[in-house]
Parts: sequence; structure tokens; C-alpha cells
Amino acid sequence: MSASTVTPKPLHVAIIMDGNGRWAERRGVPRALGHREGVQALRRTIKAAPELGVKCLTVFGFSTENWSRPADEVSDLMGLIRAFIGGDLKKLDKAGVRVRVLGRRAGVPADILKLIDHAEATTAGNDKFLLQVAFNYGGRADLVDAAQALVDRAAREGTFEVDEDTFGDQLSTAGSPPVDLIIRTSGEQRLSNFLLWDCAYAELVFQPVLWPDYGPEALQAAIEEFSRRERRFGGREVLEAPVSPSAERVVI
Repeated sequence: MSASTVTPKPLHVAIIMDGNGRWAERRGVPRALGHREGVQALRRTIKAAPELGVKCLTVFGFSTENWSRPADEVSDLMGLIRAFIGGDLKKLDKAGVRVRVLGRRAGVPADILKLIDHAEATTAGNDKFLLQVAFNYGGRADLVDAAQALVDRAAREGTFEVDEDTFGDQLSTAGSPPVDLIIRTSGEQRLSNFLLWDCAYAELVFQPVLWPDYGPEALQAAIEEFSRRERRFGGREVLEAPVSPSAERVVI
């Protein structure tokens, strides 16, 4: 690869944190322990990401489909979310981390909504690092909600033109930098309804490590794999990430 085609390090990394259950099963321990160890892996990864040049980290914490899991597992996951936000917020704020939670608010327990609002408000002025947690999030749900928001706007304001920027502004990810790299752990090779709009030009890296075992070394390996790739964004030469690709306009 010539010097002119070397891809820089990713600024925005997104991770599907997969493998907590299998990690627990292989050790003959409850799944709840796998989830707790997964929180430790998240803490390690949040600390390592800025040290490796990452400016924004988006993690898939809880999907819109995860509510269908057994009630005791959902309850345990809710408890871990409460513990993580409540216990780590001061440390994150002190480190200059801005916390942002993506996804639907409807159906989320009231006390967790309060914690989310508090975390976002407390860290709103921080600019050293952006941590986005996709919670009660689904890529399809986000697209549907964006479309509904535009329909509602049309009902209020009348007909207007829609392009990629207009549509993207309605997503829960609006305002975050373009996703450069999506990592999935545990060896599975699918997106599982994660960042469907945002992954358009992201590089995908699938790693066999189970999430509770994840840490700086695995993240660095994924970044090194990213850096070996050529990113063309639909062209024949390596280009800078598109700020706003031209798109055919439609009218609502």
C-alpha cells in the first residue's frame, strides 16, 4: 500500500459488545456474572480508546429486542446500567467525557431515565471524548422514528424537501461524527440492527474474543486492521470521509 493510500486511525469507533452469555456458560457461572464482567471490559475500553486516538466511542448496550429476554436477565441488566451510570459518572466527567445516550426513551424505567438525563446534563460541556451508549436502541426503530418525525413536521409546516442531511438530523445519532469503524466481538459476523444508517461507509472488523475478555490489546488490534484498509467511499481513489454525500431529494 502506497503512502498516499494509508488510512488514518479511526476517530469514531462503534462496538457491538457480544459474548457475555457464552463467556459465562464456558465457565459454568450464571449469565449475570458474564454481564458484570462485561461492564469491567467496557470500563477498560473507555479508558483505552482516547489513548489510541479515538475521539468518539459508541457502544451497543441494550437493544429494542433485548426486552424479550428472560425477566431476571433484563432486571440484572437494568441494575448494571444503574450501577454504571451512578458509579462511573463522576470519573467520566472529571476525565472530560461527554456522555450521550441513543435510543428510544419510551418504555425505559423512570429512575433510569432520570439517571440518563442527569448524566447527559452533567457532562454536556465536556469535549475531550464522546461516549455514546445505545440503550433501548434499534437501527430500524431509529429510521422509523426519523421518518415519523419528518411526517409530523410536514403535517405542521406543509410540504418540504428531504435530503440525507434533513433525514439524518432526525436520528438519535444526529450530531455525532461519522462512524469509521464498527467492531463486533465473539466471532459473530452481523450488525444485529446496529447503526444501520451510520454504517454506510464504516469499516467492519469481527473479532473472536468474547466481550468480558476485551481490553486495550483487542481494541488496538482492531484499529491496526482498520489502518491497513483503503477507504474509497465509492470512488477509485482514497478520499476523505464525505461530509454530506449528494442525494436525490424527495418531497414530503
